[in-house]
Amino acid sequence: MNPSNERPPLPDHLSVDPRSPHHVAAVFEHSVGIRFNSKERADVEEYCISEGWIKVPAGKTVDRKGQPLMIKLKGTVEVFYR
Repeated sequence: MNPSNERPPLPDHLSVDPRSPHHVAAVFEHSVGIRFNSKERADVEEYCISEGWIKVPAGKTVDRKGQPLMIKLKGTVEVFYR
């Protein structure tokens, strides 16, 4: 494995959901921060830097499978390790 000071590069498209094809477990071993339109957000479930969007839960609303409904917000996305 990587030494503790080496971190994997942050991907362009990343999802928190382990069922997603865009989930990279190695990235989540470190604390990741996301800045959306110059404001740091802690509720982001998925992002895409090149397309400029994030997905966040729509309040407490869930679908029939119990997963939170997501809203896609468009803007400037910056991702960094804390």
